Amino acid sequence: MDSRFTGMKDSAGKSDDALEFHRSSNGDRWLLCRREPKAPIVRHVSNAASGGTVSELAVGAFLSSESYGPEHEALLELVAGSILPASGPAQPDSGPVALVPDPGDRPESHTQVGADALLLAVTRVCTFAQERRLTNASGFFFQQGTRLFLVTSRHVMIDVSGEHFPDRLEIEFHVDAQNLAAATWMSIPLYTAGHPLWRQGTDDGGEIDVAVIELDRGALPAGAKFQAFGPGHLPRPGDAMPIGASLLIVGFPLGFHDSLHHLPVVRQGVLASAFGLRFQGKGCFVTDARTHRGTSGAPVVLKAPSEGRRTPDELPWLLLGVHSSSIDMGGRDEQMDETLGLNSAWYADILMVLTAH
Repeated sequence: MDSRFTGMKDSAGKSDDALEFHRSSNGDRWLLCRREPKAPIVRHVSNAASGGTVSELAVGAFLSSESYGPEHEALLELVAGSILPASGPAQPDSGPVALVPDPGDRPESHTQVGADALLLAVTRVCTFAQERRLTNASGFFFQQGTRLFLVTSRHVMIDVSGEHFPDRLEIEFHVDAQNLAAATWMSIPLYTAGHPLWRQGTDDGGEIDVAVIELDRGALPAGAKFQAFGPGHLPRPGDAMPIGASLLIVGFPLGFHDSLHHLPVVRQGVLASAFGLRFQGKGCFVTDARTHRGTSGAPVVLKAPSEGRRTPDELPWLLLGVHSSSIDMGGRDEQMDETLGLNSAWYADILMVLTAH
């Protein structure tokens, strides 16, 4: 028997072996319980203020829950730790590590963590009102000089029409270069003394659905591994962006992702409007791609040309925009007409303004 399991009574008063794998800040507990010869189950014990109620789910049902959160990640990490081979003695942590080379430095290979660097530049975003989880979204890292920012959609931070008012975010970081299953969450407050900490922009067309919030490098999880876009990844006026060009949108549709390795998924689309022109007078362009809720804030990228490449070799992508939302026609007959399948993406050059001193 695993020495970490301890005896405990179930909701019916019967004995079984239980291992606590997650405890939330408000005192809720999640335990993995074994009842030989039956399959293991997940037991949730609510905090005292909620009455200490107990509920149980099969492991598969628990992991497939739509309200995916840190407790699900903790169980996957527990399982991964039980089945993955040891990678040798742990090395001392040297603090957060950004896999973005300084100018003139030799690029550090993304193969350290066995995943395409593009996936490591994108992070899952969860919004909270105190301890109550609200929504899932996507975000990515952008570095301006030595300053590091999280980029996402502005409506992730606040959405008055949708009555969405989070007071903090949580984002996820990989923390072990040899084991992608090892990850942790970082909590980011959105307000201080009632004042918002994020930045958002406007132009002649109105509000821009992009927001950034600066990350304190000293507060990043120890050993954090990530990639970041920078000014060199933004298109220049002479860059060719032909209509119909193949694009990637990297994010977490409906929260779906590689939950074992904590990585986003990629949807393919095409450029559906003239790049460089303000679609319908707004600072955005149109993509043709299948997207879902949870993709808000995802980067829209195009493979950088190999000739005259200025982007780092380990992140050879042009950052064209920030995915915002699907576009639909107000007068569409829902019985006869399908949705357009088109999306708005805000031009990424707004990041140069939002991340300036």
